[in-house]
Amino acid sequence: MDKLFIGFQYLVPQHLLSRLVGYLAETKISWLKNLLIKSFIKQYDVDMSLALNSDYKSYENFNAFFTRPLKPDARPITSEPKALACPADGAISQLGDIVHGRIFQAKGQSFSAYEILGGDQATADLFQDGKFATIYLSPKDYHRLHMPLAGKLISMTYIPGDLFSVNNTTADNVPSLFARNERAVCLFETEAGPMAMILVGAMIVAAIETVWAGQIAPANKAIKTVDYRNPAPVELDKGEEMGRFKLGSTVVLLFGKDQVEWAEELVHGSPTKMGENMGIVT
Repeated sequence: MDKLFIGFQYLVPQHLLSRLVGYLAETKISWLKNLLIKSFIKQYDVDMSLALNSDYKSYENFNAFFTRPLKPDARPITSEPKALACPADGAISQLGDIVHGRIFQAKGQSFSAYEILGGDQATADLFQDGKFATIYLSPKDYHRLHMPLAGKLISMTYIPGDLFSVNNTTADNVPSLFARNERAVCLFETEAGPMAMILVGAMIVAAIETVWAGQIAPANKAIKTVDYRNPAPVELDKGEEMGRFKLGSTVVLLFGKDQVEWAEELVHGSPTKMGENMGIVT
């Protein structure tokens, strides 16, 4: 079954299917969007009591429901001065050291920092022998992404690519999965030095958004980098929202050498909640 699933991933028109789902997720036809939302809540046992707006029928479309904000006290941000706040609800896919420029993906699979950062060696060098964490957001999770630390945005790079599903099966079987999918690389300067937050697209992910640029994917299928250092830099506090997924997906964090340590209890498969302590700045 895994082989059939992987084969399907290679054969299906990934972008066309994802865009069609995206159009459906934007429909404002009342009966249709209510049916989609109600079915989703039932299928994934979504706890609407945490949502700022718990009335599923009041959302203008499925995407508005999917990216719903939570109540202010639903996800407290760690108050420890040197703590890293987890950027997302989800589960740890992998985390650890960047070894010889490579990032562990799954059994027998890895990819390079150079690849996932879009082929920019100077940026990849910032994370040589550093730390990485990959967090998978399942359909039932809160899909807004928040800052692990206060930071100043240096640049954002949109990188076109495939749209494989991102789950354990594809991570185990698709080489360089996160470095071949469509993604946005957001580079920040923080008290822990350079930090990259990489928002990875996936099958049926209709769009990636950031708070400073709005929707950035889909876009023209060419690598595009925007420098945000001048004239008015974007500065975000720890725990502040930085982006969101309209369906899907995965966020990859990168830090430089000897800058952070992950919490010892975090391992492959550990559940995460946005705002909780996931490590410290060293």
